[in-house]
Amino acid sequence: MFAEPLPDWFFPPPGGWTADDLDRLPPEAPQHIELIDGALIVTSPQRSFHARVMLRLGSALDLAAPEGIGVEIEMTVKLGERQRPEPDILAFHQSEPDNDRTCYLPEEVLLVVEIVSEESEVRDRETKPLKYAKAGIRHFWRVEEEKGLPVVYVYELDPATETYVPTAIARDRPKVSAPFDIDVDLRQLVG
Repeated sequence: MFAEPLPDWFFPPPGGWTADDLDRLPPEAPQHIELIDGALIVTSPQRSFHARVMLRLGSALDLAAPEGIGVEIEMTVKLGERQRPEPDILAFHQSEPDNDRTCYLPEEVLLVVEIVSEESEVRDRETKPLKYAKAGIRHFWRVEEEKGLPVVYVYELDPATETYVPTAIARDRPKVSAPFDIDVDLRQLVG
């Protein structure tokens, strides 16, 4: 049995991958690719828990968001020349809708949410939060699974240290007022 050769698009261009290269990948490339430290990261298939929480929490945040704030799922954030991670959910300052948009800039983003999966534990708990904080994104939520239910770890940026500090751990309802008023029944996300 022979392995098929890798497609040409898989090999980095001279000088390595950049954030803008993601927009030039061919249609046959995987749908969800992020760039972290100049390396392409292809995500593995999602578990049902991850997909349900992402869709339902994204919808709940969208309903709670005041006018002028939008919510997207699985959109990248261009943090720098070699950094373009894809949070599961993000909330952003919205002016005019741009249906051709492929990424957001950190100054537009109010909140990023990562739902931790087995294959993404280190990226979602360590690598990506550090990069979001250094880019100045003020609010970060990490969602973990505990006994089949979501637990939300809420963080806010300490601008002096450019790191996130925990502000809450929610097992039933994260009730927060920043970046906007949010009150979500976490049990409804998986029920």
